[in-house]
Amino acid sequence: MTSTYTGSCHCGAIRFEADLDLAAGSTRCNCSFCTKARWWGVLVQPDAFRLLAGEAELIDYQFGSRQGHHLFCRTCGMQPFGKGYVEAIGGAYVAVNLGCLDDVDPSVLAEVPIRYVDGRHDNWMSPPAETRHL
Repeated sequence: MTSTYTGSCHCGAIRFEADLDLAAGSTRCNCSFCTKARWWGVLVQPDAFRLLAGEAELIDYQFGSRQGHHLFCRTCGMQPFGKGYVEAIGGAYVAVNLGCLDDVDPSVLAEVPIRYVDGRHDNWMSPPAETRHL
């Protein structure tokens, strides 16, 4: 069931709301970026995401294929969301960092299914051989 959640960066300069179906699952990836950042995300269509404040505070980082925009707060360094376009996953998306949600109970997060993807080898439809560290 889809619910509207609010989220922010650590200092509060960037604030957003997103319509998420947490029961539909989340993603953890083993690419070099996601592994180091400990990223835990939910992908949504752009119309399910609303940036409420802080657009001018966002810093964009891209690497590799440059399909994804990793967006950070210039003040606190948090990455509350990212965005991009990948045809194989349906085109345009916004990736919401579940760790930056402000109004979700930890017991709800504990029940969110996780789908592991092998981004390190650009194998986005399959899990990596090892996931325990993710």
